[in-house]
Amino acid sequence: SLAASCATLGDVVRAPEFSVASGRQAELRPSLTGATIRVWANVRNPNPLGLTLARVSANLFLESTRAANVDFPMGMPLQANQDTIVPIDITIRWADLPGLADVASRLLTRSSIGYRLDGPVTVDAGVLGQPSFGPNTLLRGDVAVKR
Repeated sequence: SLAASCATLGDVVRAPEFSVASGRQAELRPSLTGATIRVWANVRNPNPLGLTLARVSANLFLESTRAANVDFPMGMPLQANQDTIVPIDITIRWADLPGLADVASRLLTRSSIGYRLDGPVTVDAGVLGQPSFGPNTLLRGDVAVKR
């Protein structure tokens, strides 16, 4: 049945594993209207078959305050049993997020700020379909504030 085949898809295709890419510093560049953040993810495909990272739908938190919705169609090929470094660029608009006033003031005085990226990811596994995994914490670390 279709339900049975979907139930086993998660057993066949394992979720890609996200971690902060070593040697790559996440950066935040503030502006008057908001900020741009680039985080570097190391994405490991633990599967014996190649996949495409189809979509990342996540929430970005700065210092535990939700700062942005991230919804990227990625289209990033992930080789079987390999790691791929993926840059993720996120734009924050201060006007959209009144709760960020406190975070914005901290950005002016500190050289780094904590971030977390939480959400589900979808992969394209070809004939095996497009399973989604999560939501999970994908990345967590400190982002350097560039002035």
